[in-house]
Amino acid sequence: MMTVLAMAGGIWIAAAVSGYLLRLVWPIPGMKFVEAGAICGDDLPPQTKKLDIRDASYYEECHLDGTINISLGRLPFVWNKELSPADPVLILADSRYAALKAARILRRRGFRQLYALRGEVCRIRAALKPCLEKKPAC
Repeated sequence: MMTVLAMAGGIWIAAAVSGYLLRLVWPIPGMKFVEAGAICGDDLPPQTKKLDIRDASYYEECHLDGTINISLGRLPFVWNKELSPADPVLILADSRYAALKAARILRRRGFRQLYALRGEVCRIRAALKPCLEKKPAC
């Protein structure tokens, strides 16, 4: 009897871990990862809102002009103060996992045009410095 319970518990744990890992890589409908050049280029719709989901201390240390800072933990509760489901949103995060989590939160609230920036915000800001100097609102 104990062997059967142990096997059932092991199977349950394996299924839970597999589900968790699958969720980390499962694509989110309507979300597209974009390269850094998309910020200053024409790859994004012109009314795209830039959402930085890093904590406020990291945001203050290094951020792009014109971004909205709502940390990932607060996003489910305060998204509607700055964003509308009709808006296309570019998610700025320092990890793919955080960007996907934010996209899932926004997707559940009706957002359909979601983009996420590949790479870390501070590195991208340094790489885009010439573009940002020419076009400060980008």
